[in-house]
Amino acid sequence: MHTNCPKCNLRYEKEPGNFYGAMYVSYGFSTGIFLVTAFVLYYFFDDPPLNVYLISILVVALLLFPLNFRYSRVIFLYLIWKS
Repeated sequence: MHTNCPKCNLRYEKEPGNFYGAMYVSYGFSTGIFLVTAFVLYYFFDDPPLNVYLISILVVALLLFPLNFRYSRVIFLYLIWKS
């Protein structure tokens, strides 16, 4: 993340609960990733065995981890920002 806003040059500073709040947003993203992956496997691949669910969800979650990490912090900043 940038240290200063590219438009207005506002310095971003972390609040004491920033990491806890971003963790909750990340948990929501992870839950959504798990549910969407399970939904796709169930409806489009005719309900495969449990090990296919586990491996597929793990692979998708690991592939999307960098996006989850970045966007959970950004969305939490948007949620707490008061202009």
